[in-house]
Amino acid sequence: MNPEPRTTPLYPRHRDAGANMGDFGGYRMPLWYPAGMRREHRAVILGAGLFDTSHMALLTVAGAGAHRLLQRTFTKDMDRVGPADRPLADGRCAYGAFLDSRGHVIDDAIVCRRGPEDYFVVVNAGMGPAVAGHLAAEAGASGLVVTDLTDRVAKLDLQGPASAWILGRVLEAPERAFQGLGYFGFKGHFDRRHPGAAAVHLDDGTPLLLSRTGYTGEFGFELFVEPEQAAALWDRLLAAGADFGLIPCGLAARDSLRAGAVLPLSHQDIGDWPFVHHPWPFALPYAPDGRTFTKDFIGAAALIQAAASAPHTLAFVGRDPRKVAAGPDTRVLDEVGRAIGTVLTCATDTAIGWVDGLVVSLASPGRPEGFDPKGLSCGFVRVERPLPAGSLLVLDDGRRRIEVAVAADIRPDRTARRSMAQMWG
Repeated sequence: MNPEPRTTPLYPRHRDAGANMGDFGGYRMPLWYPAGMRREHRAVILGAGLFDTSHMALLTVAGAGAHRLLQRTFTKDMDRVGPADRPLADGRCAYGAFLDSRGHVIDDAIVCRRGPEDYFVVVNAGMGPAVAGHLAAEAGASGLVVTDLTDRVAKLDLQGPASAWILGRVLEAPERAFQGLGYFGFKGHFDRRHPGAAAVHLDDGTPLLLSRTGYTGEFGFELFVEPEQAAALWDRLLAAGADFGLIPCGLAARDSLRAGAVLPLSHQDIGDWPFVHHPWPFALPYAPDGRTFTKDFIGAAALIQAAASAPHTLAFVGRDPRKVAAGPDTRVLDEVGRAIGTVLTCATDTAIGWVDGLVVSLASPGRPEGFDPKGLSCGFVRVERPLPAGSLLVLDDGRRRIEVAVAADIRPDRTARRSMAQMWG
């Protein structure tokens, strides 16, 4: 018998707000609120949305050998990060994955460096014990400590171009908190006993770990707090953001936003197959030759061996909002009608549409006057061979067939990488 799903500290808020709830990753989570997924999605593009992401798990890896352990187990080369190929610095994060010896994904993650041998790792719902166990087994009898903080930290995501203005209303010294906080940077700590907690806190003294990350493709923050502080922070943010159009958002909008931003869902778009030939090569430590790696790590040899035969994961965009079911029973057909793969994700980004042969967003500077798109289907397929952008495909789930095109990117003019000066200054 399956165990009862867990709830986050914000469950009473979702229930009282009339959210449509569903089970995800072992948690009872809001799928959408009375405003509806379309409005929630667009709020993040045009203003801001607030998500409960406390179902995500947080680990800490600390002590002598922590860096060496993560270099061996994590796909990202943390000695060569960014365009300058510099080591991951304190206060910076990196995206990658933990693989098994076959090169298959255990889980993807964001690793954040607090110090030379002090890291925290954000993994997906229900994956804290699995990833913590994997790291502990690889650490062996060394002096480092891997701690699983599942359900001991609450997490809220404030996403959208108005996020800094909203958050600034509830922070003490927001200028100091935002100074130098670039994309994939973080400050502060959720534990008031930690020395780093003094760096960022709310104007009521609540400590906060503030990270310039997210899962929407838009400018915003991930906020980590003690669970007993989550409800008050939720309420304060919604009140502070009311005149910016801030609304609570559920997992349906989170899914459509991440699909339009070409971001994978672990165990759906990446999973129990070799972690190669996908739209996220930056998660792997490729050498300049594009075939070998700059470091050795668990699964590296298997990936090199699989490169010649492994399937290819490709992003796609449709002609209109219509979707098909994702899964192994939905076929991907090529231009002559031959089945060449399956659909991993199919969602509808409700903020985009076709204009003169180009995909345009509600946030695009050159959008036509009165542009009000119905949205476009988008997502990922896994196929047997590489295909160039623009290649036409048909997705067939047995009830509906839709025409789509392979895409190098989907929703244009995303804001995630914009500087604090652009969004707050």
